[in-house]
Amino acid sequence: MLKLFPLVFLFFSSLIAMLAEPSARQSLETSRVATIDHAAHQSTGCASPDWGFFGHRRINRMAVFTLPPEMMVFYKKHIEYITDHAVDPDKRRYATKHEAVRHYIDIDQWGTLPFDDLPRTWTDVLLKYAELNVVTERGDTISILDNKSIDQKADYFQLSRPFLRRFDPSKNMPPMAYDDYRKFFSSQILPQYYEEEWLIDIDSLNALLQVPVKIKSAYAVDKFSEHGILPYHLEKMQRSLTQAFLNKDADRILRLSAEFGHYIGDAHVPLHTTTNYNGQLTNQIGIHGFWESRIPELFADARFDYFVGKAEYFDKPRDYFWDIVLTSHALVDSVLLIEKSLSETFEEDQIFCYDDRLDATIRTYCKEYADAFNQRMDGMVESRMRSSIAAIGAVWYTAWVDAGEPDLRKLSSGGATEEDEALQSAFRSGKIKGREH
Repeated sequence: MLKLFPLVFLFFSSLIAMLAEPSARQSLETSRVATIDHAAHQSTGCASPDWGFFGHRRINRMAVFTLPPEMMVFYKKHIEYITDHAVDPDKRRYATKHEAVRHYIDIDQWGTLPFDDLPRTWTDVLLKYAELNVVTERGDTISILDNKSIDQKADYFQLSRPFLRRFDPSKNMPPMAYDDYRKFFSSQILPQYYEEEWLIDIDSLNALLQVPVKIKSAYAVDKFSEHGILPYHLEKMQRSLTQAFLNKDADRILRLSAEFGHYIGDAHVPLHTTTNYNGQLTNQIGIHGFWESRIPELFADARFDYFVGKAEYFDKPRDYFWDIVLTSHALVDSVLLIEKSLSETFEEDQIFCYDDRLDATIRTYCKEYADAFNQRMDGMVESRMRSSIAAIGAVWYTAWVDAGEPDLRKLSSGGATEEDEALQSAFRSGKIKGREH
């Protein structure tokens, strides 16, 4: 196993890197884009970019210094890329509707802690909540499944009563075997995930049902993804990064590392795990950006401790990612209740202030109110930020180890790609596709 490297080296390397980080205002154009984006979100009460651009960049940057020397030689060389591209997933929300759901999971949509009935695997969760419909020869639409009866722990589940009444009056149709349906879903429906419609082959459906039905068409509807797929996407990212290390693909390692850091950071934010993600259900609109953007921007560099030790290996990625998400969700009530209680002790003009940011004046939370909120939460934001740094280092390190610890010293990157340029263009000219969360 790798030898421990001196903490003194970690401390001074981290300090030097932090001091050497380019100023947020070195590029007026870049600053203007970030500021206008922040202003637009804050002034309208919508959620600002996850952790804010500041937070994501700082978290990714500090995660580099959790790595062992064998990885540091590569990541330190490309630390500016890892830092700058930490926000690419937020920019991609302006380019495709499929991006937004990767940043959150409204897990309370599916029950209560510990959410034991929510499948932890991608295929099983999609099939549990997918709606399968047939269109009859007369044009009626009928749902095939009784989704409430679908349980991966059971061998069989029931078809819907309307479907059975219409197509099986003699009651010859057997219950659906879970394993048979899973194989059908994996081969017939899952490959269509990014398509506009999930169409079902009628012959394949009849083979599954074992009793042929006369219908015009059949299709499936995704009822899960709109509520967020974050922990499932983390597992996919882990596999992808491991494969990039196996292939010794420097450009892909860097891109995936930067973006993986973003999603890991999101998973550490309590309000990324709830339907009340921006306080819209409790008259606290704007709390999302308050917690993850305003507080870090005001206090992180001056007060937070970024040094979290060395990256640690984990051998059960699924459990690791779900533990992060469930820990975040357990903090949701505290975030909302503390801010609600605090707001009752401040006047309106003490809660919201106006800041001049370059050529824009924005309405945002007052520094004194933010300070009080941060203190009432007893270091929660700092704790989750530190945990993010440690977890990002851990996912990079684990992927590298699982790939056989390839030698990274000779890897070289080609620099900016066409995708980088496309993301920046979409970010500057478009609007978010999907939920602003």
